[in-house]
This record gives sequence, C-alpha cells and structure tokens, in this order.
Amino acid sequence: MPRAVLPLLALAAAALLAGCGRRDAQAIDVVIIGTAAPRLADPAAGPLGAPQQVALQNMAQGLVRFDSRGEIIPGLAERWNVSDDGLSYVFRLGSGKWPDGRDIRARDIVRLLKRQLRADSRNPLKDSLGAIEDVVAMTDRVIEIRLVAPRPNLLGLLAQPEFGLTRDGIGTGPFMLDADQPQPGWRALTYRKSVVDGPDVLERVRLRSAPAREAIALFADGKARLVLGGTFTDLPLARRAELKRTVLRFDPAAGLFGLVPRRTSGPLATPDARRLLGTALERQALVAALDVPGLAPRTSILQAGLEGLPPPPVAPPPPVDQAARRAFLTGEAARLFGDGERPTVRVRLPEGPGADLLLARLRADWGVLGLTVERATAGGPSDFVLLDAVAPTSSPAWFVRQFRCAVTPVCSKDADGLMDSGRLAIVAAQRAAFLAEAARLLDEQTAFIAIAAPIRWSLVDDRLPGFQENIVARHPLVGIDKQARRESD
Repeated sequence: MPRAVLPLLALAAAALLAGCGRRDAQAIDVVIIGTAAPRLADPAAGPLGAPQQVALQNMAQGLVRFDSRGEIIPGLAERWNVSDDGLSYVFRLGSGKWPDGRDIRARDIVRLLKRQLRADSRNPLKDSLGAIEDVVAMTDRVIEIRLVAPRPNLLGLLAQPEFGLTRDGIGTGPFMLDADQPQPGWRALTYRKSVVDGPDVLERVRLRSAPAREAIALFADGKARLVLGGTFTDLPLARRAELKRTVLRFDPAAGLFGLVPRRTSGPLATPDARRLLGTALERQALVAALDVPGLAPRTSILQAGLEGLPPPPVAPPPPVDQAARRAFLTGEAARLFGDGERPTVRVRLPEGPGADLLLARLRADWGVLGLTVERATAGGPSDFVLLDAVAPTSSPAWFVRQFRCAVTPVCSKDADGLMDSGRLAIVAAQRAAFLAEAARLLDEQTAFIAIAAPIRWSLVDDRLPGFQENIVARHPLVGIDKQARRESD
C-alpha cells in the first residue's frame, strides 16, 4: 500500500470513531439541584424532590403534560372533551405500549390514578383533586373523570409530575431510559419521535442531581448545559459565579413564599402578635436584596391574577416616615409583650445563603421589637416554618387550602367551612367568592406571613432555544435542543 494513502486511512478511521461517539456528543447534560437521584419515585409515598419531579415529568407522562411554555398538550391521551356543565372529562388514549410491550389500556390508567387519590395516598396534590367523584374506564381506550363541581384547572393538575404514571417503576415516556448507561452518576435518556415520510427525530439527554454549588460549577465549566431546580436558598451562589448574565433565567412562578406559624399558645401565638411581626417585616428590602426581575412584596395569601378573582386596586404606596414607623412598632411591642424579657422567635429555614439572608432580615426587623430570632434546630421546636411552594394552577383554592385545620395548627374553622362550600359550588363566581372570603379570614388571623411569590431559577446555555420560562416552573426536556438529530434506522 502506498505510504501516501496511510494518513488518509487514519483520518477516515478517526472520523468513523467520532461518528460512533456521536450518541454521547449530542446528549444534553442536565443537572437538577438536589440530593435525591433523578429516578421514578412514587408520588403516593410523599412529596417529591426536584430531581424526582424532573424524572417523572420526562419519563412518566400522565394523561396530559406541559410543553415548554407551561401549556397543556397531549400525553397518554391523544385528545379529550369536556361536557358543557364541566362535570365530565373524557380522555381517549393513544395507541401506546408499556415498555414490556403490553398495550396501555384504560383500566391500567384508572387503577394508577385511583391509587394516587385514595385515602392513604401521600401525594401532595391529592387534596387539589378533591372534586373528583370517580374515574371510570369506559372502553379499552376511553377514560372518564367525573366531578362533583366544575374544575377548569383539572388538566393543569393532571399535567403535574405528581400524576405521571408508572407501572412496576417504569414510565411511558416521552423519554425512555437507555439500555446502555456508559457514564456513572448520569442517567442517559432518549426520546424518539416518528415522522411520516421522514427519518425519526432523536433527542438525547443525560440527567444527574447535585448540590447547588456543584451544579453551578458543572455549568460554569461547560460540563452541563442546563441547571434546573434553583430556589431562593441557593440564588446567591448563582449570582457569585462568573457567568454571563443571560444564562440566569427566572420563572414568573405563582405560589406561596412566607412564614407559617406553628404555635397555638404563648406570647407569639395571638393574631395581634403575628400581625405585628408581619408589619415589622421590611419586605421591600428583602426583595431588593434578592434582585429577581418582577418580584414584588406581598402581604396576603392570595396573589394577583388568580382564576375568578378581580384584579386588586393599584395605588402607589404611601410615604413611610421611618421614625414614626419605628415608634409605632416599639409601642405595639411594649403593649403586647410588656417591659420584661421578650420572647425568642425560632424559625425553621433550609440551609443556604439565601436562607441566611432571610434570617438576617428577620433578625434586623424583629430586633426592632426587642425579639431575638434564632434558626430552629433540626427536630427542635419552632414558632414559624418557611413555606416556599409553586402553585400547580392559578386556582385560589390551592392557596387557601394550604391552611386548612387538618394541615396547620393556626387556622380558621369558618374558613374551612367556606373552602368546603367552594369545593361543591357549581357556579364559578360563587366558588371564587367563597375562596376569597376564606382568604380574608385567614389573613385576618395572620395564618401566614406572606413575603413574596416563590423564586425559581435555572441556568440555561444560550444554545438551548427550546427553554422557556413559565408560570408553573416546569421544564420538559422534549424540544429543549432545536437541533435534534434526525436519523433513520
């Protein structure tokens, strides 16, 4: 063989080897902040961590699922119809199969859904589906969900990861776990979409979880192209990293971010004391320190823009005379707590620099009242616990039902009664009125010291145009890479 041909053969061999490695080179590496592995956990066993939610969302679709904008699209159900009275949702399943080759039948889906809704289920969204009267398999491919009252937000709840469907620990996609898992610590997944008169579209991702600091470092080093699951707790770590400003993205999430009282006795257990603590909190200073676009202070359980509620009146905040404000706060503290030793406030917070920032704010603001603020120890008593949760839908019911007497010690039986009436109300305006009044009673008791909306952030490679911020803070990985590879087998 001529010597001149040898270099050409070497180059061809190198190209062939590179082509063989194309599978790994095209995978999108995604890191989810958290300690749990990104696996298909059972929502009926209890709340899910962010890595488990991402795994379920992408490997175990429900009847419907979210697209990148947070809109509802078909999942296992290829289409659905809603009755004129809103009391019946009928879903027609596509011709899917379980990974073992068995057809997906309506009775399988009904059994799995009922398991998540039964009395002993610890699915955190079970209560939100309390208006479901029954789930019925009408044929092998048709399911009906019957309601006691209309629920326009039903599809949004069914699209949540908590209602992703698995059988024997295996989901139905859209992504499937690869048989070959070449890289320890990562989970390789593939989504294959058949195209009529064309090659299949293949999308590949690799998932892993990591603590926030490690996840940010992987992104900064180019070893991950997407980081999901960021909250206010670890936001300062992302801001300290040397990253382009365009990669830090925030969801316009709705939900609850504030302090839930845990005591029903003692000097901090009265509505007046809780109201004073809420008044003393400089929310605007905390929001400014967090520096999240669009984030605004909030003093009530309900937020603007919820389903069925009128927009709140918009008025400029009155000017604050700081000296007069301080005098009022110290005077109220003397009236409520007397001149003796003031109580210590123990607050249960997560670990992280964002939580440290919140703790410093509480110490400064409640210190004006003569109160000492401490972080509650693990397993020890607490006066308040942080609630940081994204609302699954825009229904005000989810907001007020977080403070039912069955859930939290500081509650209102009258508000519970209004929630129950709202659950059974057929007329949407009447239901909204019941829920708004329940929220007013809870705010009157200061059953929640609201601070703002929850913060959810991601780090996104500029070459992933398929990523979009959305109100539910859910980010399916289908379509995240617009350059999905097309190939025919």
